[in-house]
Amino acid sequence: MTDASSTSTHQPHPAPAQDADFEQEALPWVDDVYRFARSLTRNEPDAEDVVQDTYLRAYKSWHTFQPGSDARRWLFAIARNVFLRSRERVRPEVDPNEGDIEKVDSSTRLSGAGRDTTEALLSRIDLGPALNEAMEQLAEPFRSAVVLVDIEDQSYDAAAQVLGVPVGTVRSRLFRGRRLLQEKLMDYAQDAGYKNAVRQPEPVHHD
Repeated sequence: MTDASSTSTHQPHPAPAQDADFEQEALPWVDDVYRFARSLTRNEPDAEDVVQDTYLRAYKSWHTFQPGSDARRWLFAIARNVFLRSRERVRPEVDPNEGDIEKVDSSTRLSGAGRDTTEALLSRIDLGPALNEAMEQLAEPFRSAVVLVDIEDQSYDAAAQVLGVPVGTVRSRLFRGRRLLQEKLMDYAQDAGYKNAVRQPEPVHHD
């Protein structure tokens, strides 16, 4: 006859301390994770699915979390992976032709005056609908970089850790993502009647 006390060591049992740590470290960030997921998915039902999947995976993997590290950043990384897996069932991910940000031709950048004119122009029109549409059309991995740095106010280093790429790659993706968004918004501005909307200058080609 088997002793009940000897079999109890082989049975799965709750870990109250781990559950308490998870509740204390991970649950306070649920709103931030939802906002991040909402920015990626661009709709509420998908964002809720991402959050639910994120916390399920986070709970199962809580033993891998390093105490004292940034739980919010860790959850963002899981949320982005969940989002990317969901996107794989919809369409393949874009393989961007990325280069170091310092290698981008300076002729493609807006001048200081151009930036000021653009900001003044865009401040006079309602960009809410256009920005939502532009973000929805912005391909990965540019969208994640823009969301992390420009919406979630993460540093380049923090964004690099979430995305699992070097800081230089974050800068490159962010530059291209911002430029693509700007082009979409300038198209919207022109359609709204601002015929003199400033656009990105085309690179100069010399014969």
